[in-house]
Amino acid sequence: MKERLTVCRDGDPIYDICMETSFEGLKEELAAFHLEKRKICIVTDSNVASLYLDKVKEILSQCCSMVSVFIFPAGEEHKNLDTVRMLYEHLILEHFDRKDMLAALGGGVTGDLCGFAAATYLRGIDFIQIPTTLLSQVDSSIGGKTGVDFADYKNMVGAFHMPRLVYTNLETLLTLPEEQFSSGMGEVIKHGLIQDKAYYEWLKEHRDAVMARDLTTCRQMVFRSNEIKKAVVEKDPTEQGERAYLNFGHTLGHAVEKLKNFTMLHGHCVGLGCVAAARISCLKGTLSETEADDIKHTMASFELPTTVDSLIWKEVFDATKSDKKMEAGKVKFVLLNGIGDAYVDHSLSEDEIRAGFEAVSL
Repeated sequence: MKERLTVCRDGDPIYDICMETSFEGLKEELAAFHLEKRKICIVTDSNVASLYLDKVKEILSQCCSMVSVFIFPAGEEHKNLDTVRMLYEHLILEHFDRKDMLAALGGGVTGDLCGFAAATYLRGIDFIQIPTTLLSQVDSSIGGKTGVDFADYKNMVGAFHMPRLVYTNLETLLTLPEEQFSSGMGEVIKHGLIQDKAYYEWLKEHRDAVMARDLTTCRQMVFRSNEIKKAVVEKDPTEQGERAYLNFGHTLGHAVEKLKNFTMLHGHCVGLGCVAAARISCLKGTLSETEADDIKHTMASFELPTTVDSLIWKEVFDATKSDKKMEAGKVKFVLLNGIGDAYVDHSLSEDEIRAGFEAVSL
């Protein structure tokens, strides 16, 4: 059964999030864009290409005049301007113009990179998201944030560029490696922590079904996370206020991700950052010790790491100061007033941030 959410801006619909259990519905969705005389370039990585490229290419070829394919090596280390440059060259050689379209087939790395290329090629062309990982289905494919890493700095170069469609095939969750699935759970749990305590409790109650990847349960989970992200980005599409709540766990998380040379998955780093931010919230008196302990236990129950080793505090702190979430020389840190109630703090001292780091450091 198809489920759909419509993302709006200033009350006007921008794009739909369509949730299915196959790729077959893509043809019907793309028919609305009248692409019969247009070209589509599928952007995907070397891992996803072997799983889904042939099927998606077959379907898209029924919707447009030509399907081109750009495959880049899988991994965060390839989410950079060099890969974007190669994609630009591919599009130029294939004579893509402003009315043609890109299709991001894959996880967060692919969606971010493809979206950034779409935002900047010929000053902007359309693209669609076809997310195939839990993390991309619940978070990165929604909201129009695109970008690439620069000189080891996470998402330092980017643009806001909304997709024309997000098409989620939930069955792709069944082929995810376990660590990729648990990585996605870092963002899922974050949604409950910042906006919806009842959802957070639901996740704990349905832990076994989620981890078994029961698609009925996963459908409910992905849909609720989509609702939460949709509501936030509609209120604040370019992160001038409330959208910053979605960065809960990301300030220290990005520092860990960078200092581990991107060998840790993004969602795992976010989970660590959430545990650290919960500890800081305790020190600020806005979260109880019981709640902070529960957050750590919940992360662990979904097979997310709650500690990290071999990091030096000074390097971690310097990395947080180089993050794009700095504002007027201060680290902008998202904390909790309680589970389900996030806020932004601009006044944290180095000692307070260090206490959060030490809560997850071995």
